[in-house]
Amino acid sequence: MSSFGKIAAMHHPMAINLAERPSQATCGDCGARHVGLCDALSDEELVFLLRAAQRVSLPAGKLLMEEGEPAQHFYNVNAGTVRLFKALPDGRRQITGFASPGHFIGLAATDVNVVSAEAMEPVQLCRFSRAGLRAISVEYPALERKLLEVAMHELALSQQQMLLLGRKTAQERIASFLLSWAQRQEICGAGKLPRPNAKLTLPLSRTDLADYLGVTIETVSRSLGQLKKDGLIEIPNIHEIILLRPKALEQIAEAAS
Repeated sequence: MSSFGKIAAMHHPMAINLAERPSQATCGDCGARHVGLCDALSDEELVFLLRAAQRVSLPAGKLLMEEGEPAQHFYNVNAGTVRLFKALPDGRRQITGFASPGHFIGLAATDVNVVSAEAMEPVQLCRFSRAGLRAISVEYPALERKLLEVAMHELALSQQQMLLLGRKTAQERIASFLLSWAQRQEICGAGKLPRPNAKLTLPLSRTDLADYLGVTIETVSRSLGQLKKDGLIEIPNIHEIILLRPKALEQIAEAAS
């Protein structure tokens, strides 16, 4: 186990053995069948993908992928939310993203995992053997091309995250995150604003948000409080935020663009 793995095991008593009773994957009852890559595949094409897939269910707090460990699998999230993060030398973590239904995890073309992935809530995933998928790709090259498109999309998201951390103030980061999460939850289309009074459901904690945006928990609370005071958002509880004035949030989010 890597040095990070030993740290993760101490902080995550549920850190895993991924043989979590995997079962043969099926698509009929999958929450991601009509999202992301799976939506782009026909039923016939999915047959090829399923040859390399196993359905895995994990409880909250389980690591499904560990930074620095051999990259033997990648995953498609069917239900629930997964946090992706890197360990910093001083023991802190930087959350690099969140994966929800339809998102693939671990597509980077490296021999080791470049990030760790942890279930934030009970999740269901399809787990794919890299070796098995390579064999299928030889038989069905179109599948490999579509997976490449998914990887390119993930790269674009990483570039957006670099802008978020490098150029924007704390309040601009919060506003950008809220609008991007609205698109993630399909409250609005890509590049469009949600309607006024749209409700966001956030499975992540304030600590998660701080680790993702590169600020302190106090800064997150202060920035959210200011947006609420200005009448841009309402916060019914810790896991819900109502976007009262999305256009005003967009103006804040784009101030550094």
